[in-house]
Amino acid sequence: MDNRALIRAFRLTASLMELHDENPFKTRAYEGTAAVLERLESPVADMDRTGLPDRTGLSKTAAAKVAELLDTGTFPEMQKLLDSTPPGVVEMLGIKGIGPKKIRALWRELGLESIEQLREAAENDEVSKLKGFGKKTQDMILAALEFNQENRGKLLYPQAETLAEELAKHLRDALKTDQVAVAGEVRRRLEVVETVLLVAATAQPWQAHALLSTLDGLTPEPARSGPFAWRGTATASGVKLAVHIVRKEDFVNQLFLLTGTEAHLSEPLGGPVGSLRQLAQRERFYQEQAIYQTAGLQYVEPELREGQGEIALAKEQKLPALIEESDLRGSLHNHSTYSDGAHTLRQMAEFLRAKGYEYLGICDHSQAAHYANGLSPERVRQQQREIDQLNQELAPFRIFKGIESDILSDGGLDYAPTVLETFDFIVASVHSNLRMDERKATERLLRAIANPYTTMLGHPTGRLLLRREGYPINHKAVIDACAKHNVIIEINSNPWRLDLDWRWVRYALDQGVRLSLNPDAHHTDGYADMRYGVMMGRKGGLTKGMTFNALSADEMAAYFAERKAGIKPAEEFKATLFS
Repeated sequence: MDNRALIRAFRLTASLMELHDENPFKTRAYEGTAAVLERLESPVADMDRTGLPDRTGLSKTAAAKVAELLDTGTFPEMQKLLDSTPPGVVEMLGIKGIGPKKIRALWRELGLESIEQLREAAENDEVSKLKGFGKKTQDMILAALEFNQENRGKLLYPQAETLAEELAKHLRDALKTDQVAVAGEVRRRLEVVETVLLVAATAQPWQAHALLSTLDGLTPEPARSGPFAWRGTATASGVKLAVHIVRKEDFVNQLFLLTGTEAHLSEPLGGPVGSLRQLAQRERFYQEQAIYQTAGLQYVEPELREGQGEIALAKEQKLPALIEESDLRGSLHNHSTYSDGAHTLRQMAEFLRAKGYEYLGICDHSQAAHYANGLSPERVRQQQREIDQLNQELAPFRIFKGIESDILSDGGLDYAPTVLETFDFIVASVHSNLRMDERKATERLLRAIANPYTTMLGHPTGRLLLRREGYPINHKAVIDACAKHNVIIEINSNPWRLDLDWRWVRYALDQGVRLSLNPDAHHTDGYADMRYGVMMGRKGGLTKGMTFNALSADEMAAYFAERKAGIKPAEEFKATLFS
């Protein structure tokens, strides 16, 4: 059980306690345990159980519960709460937008004990009549349930990748071959995966069937399977699984055919080639590069094979050299313990420096983000003084002074100009009032983009994949405004966000808008998420030259200085606040 699983267990316990109207001090204690676990850098499972209090900072009582959870998968208080709560009510706790108190009312007053019963009650207008609910809350519940239904049986890319690689390893070991590969949506790096698809080469297909039909966590579907294709689902998530079993000499052709979309494979190429599909069905190849070369095309990387215009570019040999993770020189948009991060400024900076990066852009939350311990102007001053000290000590590594400034409902930024001008750069993001219609939401962003202090637009739609739809915006208008005002757009690399959506990357590049691959890291573990931002950038055709954080520390410092020099200073200078 990793740290994240421990955190989820203690948060679930806190929610269950609130659901059952238990002592609020005990509820906060479980929330506090989760918060302590969030700040840890080392896996708790690897620590000696008797040394947990000293190693983690947990109280002896909390450490004992953690130890029991690690050893048994539960602890008495959590198990008692689970045993006294219908499983459907526990599932209801996962509905976005309604907390344990409202779930308690739905359970106790309406007798609802499942998602299905809740949906029926809301559709029959029974929920709106409960005290504290109303029509607006009922509509929100129905929308959340519809969203959950539409996303059932889907996985975020990291989860799908892990599942696919585990299956591939099992198949390689069982079939004693290296000719096993991940194909389909996972190989194309889609942010949300509906089918995990693999190709395995063997002369004994029954061995693959025997393995897959007996692996824990998989549910076979014999009616959908055949001698050369095993199909089923992952029991826990419901995501579809398919393993195509081929002859060794057909491995490359089938991997190719099972990777690209229909649009990519079937686009007419003219002449005797026909299409890539026809070519791969007609001739045998031992390298994918040879397929494209025979078709007279530039090689198309797997993540680009979406049928989004890549064939036309490949015909003209104009596909770009895509961004690589090794091209990134620093990390922008990160959070420390000054707001809601798990690690101090020093810890974040030293971790990045040890990984070979040149700089850290710190962007703690601004003052309107009370829920995230947003920084008052006085705490901004305190942080910036610490940054100055650390920059002297850690040089040539550099910490840039940033802030994630809330975009207020009217499109304003969340500080007076006298504070805004003290930062090297500003990431402007929406965190509140997420239910505006497209016109209002777009106008709000356009006003923020036009603000001369805005350096970068953060997670443009605010989406949380499989959890929450983003607010609707006119992407073209927003990107055009960023081009006009020289504002960078981030691809928020957190796998729950991946926002800007990769489908808009090419349009942004065509308008001359640079993109920044930002982890939005709240923990040193979060820096690894930049990998997913790289994947999304590559899907959209992002190059090193158009990637903002591929700049060196000196280039970044020069960019920030030049941009700030073009902003008219505020009438009240920072000395009044930062003396």
